[in-house]
Amino acid sequence: MLIVMNVWVKLLIGSVLGGLLGWFLPSDNSTIVGVLVWLQEMGIRIGRYMSAPMLVFSLTIAVYELRQDGFFWRLVFHTFLVIIGTTLFVMLAGIGVIYLVPAIRIPILTGEQVAVVSLNPLENITDLFPSNMFSVFAGDGVYLFPLCVFAFFVGMGLSYERTFTKPVITLIDALSHIFYYIGAFFAEILGLVMIVLGAYWAFQYHAVLQEDTFRDIILLLGVMSAVLGFAALPLFFYFLGGRKKPWAVLRGSPGPALTGFFSGDVNCTIPILFHYAKESLGVRRRSSAITIPLFTTFCRAGSAMIAVIALVVVIQSYSSLNLKLPDILFLALKGFLISFALSRHPGDAAYTALAVLCLNSGKGFESGYLILKPLGFYLIALGTFLDVMIAYFASYRIAKISGFQEDK
Repeated sequence: MLIVMNVWVKLLIGSVLGGLLGWFLPSDNSTIVGVLVWLQEMGIRIGRYMSAPMLVFSLTIAVYELRQDGFFWRLVFHTFLVIIGTTLFVMLAGIGVIYLVPAIRIPILTGEQVAVVSLNPLENITDLFPSNMFSVFAGDGVYLFPLCVFAFFVGMGLSYERTFTKPVITLIDALSHIFYYIGAFFAEILGLVMIVLGAYWAFQYHAVLQEDTFRDIILLLGVMSAVLGFAALPLFFYFLGGRKKPWAVLRGSPGPALTGFFSGDVNCTIPILFHYAKESLGVRRRSSAITIPLFTTFCRAGSAMIAVIALVVVIQSYSSLNLKLPDILFLALKGFLISFALSRHPGDAAYTALAVLCLNSGKGFESGYLILKPLGFYLIALGTFLDVMIAYFASYRIAKISGFQEDK
């Protein structure tokens, strides 16, 4: 626990230092802006660097071990049930915020030309099986689920002809541990990376606040996300099962929360999630190697919910329409479905979900997401924060119920 606490303290210090730096940087200097953008891209790449190898080797050995014990399909089925239940809960929480909080309006702004945005769910499915299996390793580095499918088949194949596969199993198991410890090293140095990410985030945030246009929606979404991430979600998973006080599970959450919020990239948080799942929550590898990839791929409920609330604010601001509960429920249903199709968008999920909702709303608000473009980084940050918190709490809950958790 002490090691984990040290990591999140480093992340917090890095975030604060970066935030102060970004807040006071001059916004009219193109050279400084260019350097900051480049550093932010490098920071994201460093955060993502260990995600793919950790997923491949951990998932491969987890599939093999769970099949040997007869738990694999049960754990996968249980995980998807929790994904669906959590997504419903988060969307209902969003509906409650929309329905109970007084209407927030933003000034009418001139929108740009509407661009075409699509989630391409059929293409996502097709790309799970590329024409050449080895091209999986030469992808764009963003869509990681094909690697998970590859690891699944390798893990399944290890169960046959044990005489030949035993050396391979030993090698993959060793590589899984090696990359876990390399990932832990990257988690240790991520505090330095957070200086850059925090600076870039604060730089954008300061620029938005100076316009005094989005203050109300910033406050609404910020407070709502904090309450949901640090109070409602722990309570939800506590009542869902797990027997551990929700506040005890919260102790290790600042690390993943800070990384998700300031990076805005769910792939960047995967090594941190693996690290905290084991060191803080005591989740065994065979469980977290299944739950973390599935949640970071299919459970983007936080991003979808942020997008739904943002669209409602746009409609309330630009129309005399008084949204009724059925209208809000219909938007929430769209958000529910979109949350399962954001696997190709680890770094812009909330804004992409908002664009898809706007372009398919059919009520004259097709350009609504362009109005909120200056606030896109903030929507993405909050959505990723909630997605990461869901994956963190759910991984513990599923491991506890399934017997793959050791008390710390």
